[in-house]
Amino acid sequence: MPTLPVQMNLPLFVPADRPERVAKAAAAGADAIIVDLEDAVAPSARESARAGLTDALQGVTCAIVLRINAVRTKWHEADLDIAANLPLSAIMLAKAESAAACANVASATLTPVIALVETARGIEQLNEIADASFRLAFGSIDYAADLGMGHTRQSLLSARSALVLAARLAGQPAPLDGVTTAIHNDALIEDDCRHAVELGMGGKLIIHPAQLTAARRGFAPSPDELSWARRVLDAAKGGAAVQIDDAMVDAPVIVRAKALVARAEGLA
Repeated sequence: MPTLPVQMNLPLFVPADRPERVAKAAAAGADAIIVDLEDAVAPSARESARAGLTDALQGVTCAIVLRINAVRTKWHEADLDIAANLPLSAIMLAKAESAAACANVASATLTPVIALVETARGIEQLNEIADASFRLAFGSIDYAADLGMGHTRQSLLSARSALVLAARLAGQPAPLDGVTTAIHNDALIEDDCRHAVELGMGGKLIIHPAQLTAARRGFAPSPDELSWARRVLDAAKGGAAVQIDDAMVDAPVIVRAKALVARAEGLA
């Protein structure tokens, strides 16, 4: 079974009813592929899409995540049945709203769960969901629709910050941010990713291979940041207090420097 990368920053969605796209997505260089049985597939096609997954995933060597339909939908139980017999690295539970739902998916499939939080109830139960899952992801578009608000940085700030905090308290990797719907607007994609980094997000859900290059730029430390981080880590090897760029290097500064280098290496 493929392993789930610790540095899974930019997983790419592929509709489950378009199995020919799985190999193309793997070749595009995404950190993982999210095969989607939920919103990307018409309700009338979900049963046939599910039936074709066993053949579609044969021979795929990169990490595969299966997004399954939410609890209390008519597709959820059948999704669990097929998921338990697929070579998956993780399962993404759509509209995760409780720790019990996440625990049930993990138990039924013996597979780590990425909880896609995209409703007000999910945010309200966030700490419990984080404790019962492997990682959090933000379904920002559905969340904005659930609350009847704009899909803007200002309106989503509190929810994004809540995900980052809950993930940290649960000892998880930093959350995956929601999608940018623009496919070919590289400037917007890169800027959205820089905003996600600023808030403490660890990655972003990608909906098209054309978004990957701009997204990598957005998550990558700048050359100046990386140079500073490496100088800090080199200076800290001596164990004595030192100054870098007229600032004292102490433990929190070293932690930030290590994180910048790790982020750069994870995107390499």
